[in-house]
Amino acid sequence: MWNAEVLKSLVAVTCPCQMVQSHSRLYPPHTVARHQVSGACSECEEEALWVIMCASVKYNIRGPALIPRMKTKHRIYYITLFSIVLLGLIATGMFQFWPHSIESSSDWSVQKRSIRDVPVVRLPADSPVPERGDLSCRMHTCFDVYRCGFNPKNKIKVYIYSLKKYVDDAGVPVSSTISQEYNELLTAVSDSDYYTEDITRACLFIPSIDLLNQNALRVKETAQALAQLSRWDRGTNHLLFNMLPGGPPDYNTALDVPRDRALLAGGGFSTWTYRQGYDVSIPVYSPLSAEVDLPEKGPGPRRYFLLSSQMALHPEYREELAALQARHGEAALVLDKCTNLSEGIPAARKRCHKHQVFDYPQVLQEATFCVVLRGARLGQAVLSDVLRAGCVPVIIADSYILPFSEVLDWKRASVAVPEEKMPHVYSILQSIPQRQIEEMQRQKWGSVSNPLFLPLIPPQSQGFTAIVLTYDRVESLFRVITEVSKVPSLSKLLVVWNNQNKNPPEDSLWPKIRVPLKVVRTAENKLSNRFFPYDEIETEAVLAIDDDIIMLTSDELQFGYEVWREFPDRLVGYPGRLHLWDHEMSKWKYESEWTNEVSMVLTGAAFYHKYFNYLYTYKMPGDIKNWVDAHMNCEDIAMNFLVANVTGKAVIKVTPRKKFKCPECTAIDGLSLDQTHMVERSECINKFASVFGTMPLKVVEHRADPVLYKDDFPEKLKSFPNIGSL
Repeated sequence: MWNAEVLKSLVAVTCPCQMVQSHSRLYPPHTVARHQVSGACSECEEEALWVIMCASVKYNIRGPALIPRMKTKHRIYYITLFSIVLLGLIATGMFQFWPHSIESSSDWSVQKRSIRDVPVVRLPADSPVPERGDLSCRMHTCFDVYRCGFNPKNKIKVYIYSLKKYVDDAGVPVSSTISQEYNELLTAVSDSDYYTEDITRACLFIPSIDLLNQNALRVKETAQALAQLSRWDRGTNHLLFNMLPGGPPDYNTALDVPRDRALLAGGGFSTWTYRQGYDVSIPVYSPLSAEVDLPEKGPGPRRYFLLSSQMALHPEYREELAALQARHGEAALVLDKCTNLSEGIPAARKRCHKHQVFDYPQVLQEATFCVVLRGARLGQAVLSDVLRAGCVPVIIADSYILPFSEVLDWKRASVAVPEEKMPHVYSILQSIPQRQIEEMQRQKWGSVSNPLFLPLIPPQSQGFTAIVLTYDRVESLFRVITEVSKVPSLSKLLVVWNNQNKNPPEDSLWPKIRVPLKVVRTAENKLSNRFFPYDEIETEAVLAIDDDIIMLTSDELQFGYEVWREFPDRLVGYPGRLHLWDHEMSKWKYESEWTNEVSMVLTGAAFYHKYFNYLYTYKMPGDIKNWVDAHMNCEDIAMNFLVANVTGKAVIKVTPRKKFKCPECTAIDGLSLDQTHMVERSECINKFASVFGTMPLKVVEHRADPVLYKDDFPEKLKSFPNIGSL
């Protein structure tokens, strides 16, 4: 989620009722005029109460550039926005078909030209109009992966169309200005590593046509302008941004501009207009909390149990809220627009209840739960204010697609209540245990890691990389190498030599195998070394395997890899473990006995995506990584926590084998046989749950086995005949 610096960059949405344009000069950042929206602009009042003057836009042949340069906080916001949109596309299936990473662009000088100097394109009245958005579009039907191709070094690139001024037959501009918000977005992309000036190398295309606010658009003419783009081709591979969709009186939940197959990053999608696995739902931002430094507030009870701060709500909702407050007294606070403020006090920063005036958004920090009701549009800017304030949002907006819902688990940070149950919302919230409430309060708009510089999907090499962490068990290590090398999908074998006091064996002594074998010597003896994102890992899939796991057969390993290919965001492994709640001790307990349930798979033999090495090394919360290295234990549990926390999904245990102890190993050979080891494992679970602020592990009762594993068929008919029973 978003960090504080990103939220500080939030900018207001321009209101068409009081459109302000720059004419004679360029306004530096500190002189950009802010105008309070008048009471007559009720629609804008609902969305945002401030207007930012649109800066004049400069033009350059390599992409739009902002004059003056945007502040760093704005650049962070828009780069993060673009990155998270691409991350959403990756997570929903877009980048499943070709290699990519990020290629740095060479520096380029900006040729600054006013919007008055850009080329003028006349749109005849009979210009073609794209088809309406194709609701059947999915990545495999409407996205052309072959346009992305295999660029040098397998890079994804984004092209931004040159800025043009579109006019109708009468010479009237379709859009006389481009908003400051959209110009900053384009500038951020132009300055990023995604950008390419070569349209033939581009995978994605972004128009320089501002679609953020539909209120400012001439719908038909804007669609005609899109159709004029040189690579439009029914919108294939084109990415459009829109935060305020629809218009009066019906307020459609998606952009009304006909866009055919173009992908849409939009705010306010409903289940009727959202194309799952194709579009990306983005937040509608509010500038209000961005300009206020809200103090950190820990979890726990607040002054008000439930608070509503939205203005211009539908009368029926207002009546429901008033009835709710009447029933529950001071525990519920319903605020509205202030009507008796002194002159000069910004109404946008105040909320009132009767004659009592509250500062906004500061008052949100005084409540445990904050109502987020639908307005004319489903997406509401108050959601950002509520999350920034550390208040748990209570979302009452049927069919609303929450921002980035395909990659964020909103159930951990919010409560969704159907509109028909709004009269019972208070009792619904009271039924939530205090511990769960505090876990939701801990969920913040924290930092969003950007994995796009990593070659995520697909890999530079097919197959998987086996990583063997070893210290001094050379004989067992060589046996593991020999067995793993028999797996058909093995691409490379990486040995992490964790002994600084002894050199690894000479090259001539190592087993001769059919794939490259690389030995990496570490500077310190740390368990976390097994999860370092080594440059030698060129595949998506990683098999972490201990140097004493000699009992797994080639069929078992190959089958595990095939299962991982179906579930690349999961930990897929062999030794299963379980966490339990000890009611007598009131804490979590680690369980290694054979049960019908599993919540972890040990990384002594498990497949996972290489990106989790990056997260483990650089993004592990708190002091978990250092704690693991200091105790020489629980790196596998930490990885289970990390993956479950990021994905919200359970592990997958494969094959029925349960015994993984090395027959020849003695108690002094392995860490896992130390008598204090099991006690520490339970301590690890409680430690990690405390740091994460939640228990992300999911308990399941299933296992993946080959289809014909137990069927009475000839062995030659089975793809994986050699599967161990224990």
